Amino acid sequence: MVRPATATATATERRSAADRFARARARVYAALPRLLRRWVPETAIGFAAISSFTYAVDLTLLAVLFDVLRWPYPLAVTTGYVVAFGLAFVLNRWLNFQSHGPVGRQTGRYVLTVVANYLLFILALSTTLEWVGVQFLAARLIAGACEAVFMYLMMRSFVFRLKRYT
Repeated sequence: MVRPATATATATERRSAADRFARARARVYAALPRLLRRWVPETAIGFAAISSFTYAVDLTLLAVLFDVLRWPYPLAVTTGYVVAFGLAFVLNRWLNFQSHGPVGRQTGRYVLTVVANYLLFILALSTTLEWVGVQFLAARLIAGACEAVFMYLMMRSFVFRLKRYT
């Protein structure tokens, strides 16, 4: 039975999901070697966790829509991709970056980032690598690694950027 938050609830019970996520992210970050912590921001750990989860959602949807429900492959793969990137936006905004900026502006920036990501890495880089002789799965994995770095950097510096006043 879930107890409603009351004045007698413990501090642990009152912590939000974003707070619990941040604490877990900080524990994983603290376990990294010191040299790695110098180069990898804490939010990159959260981004990796959320991206892994949303990629699993993407693949699960693809399998269900294509293999079970017999949707045409382009429709199934596109649906999985769109749902996963939408979910990634919501989870990163809420849990990882804990952004309170204007959601409309952030959504527009995110859509631009996803379109650029798709064109640059999913289409251009993986196609170019395959064209020059890299095995197609290796090409997609290389493009995927570049895509992950690009998406994280864009989310941190463009989509959920903080205004800094000095």
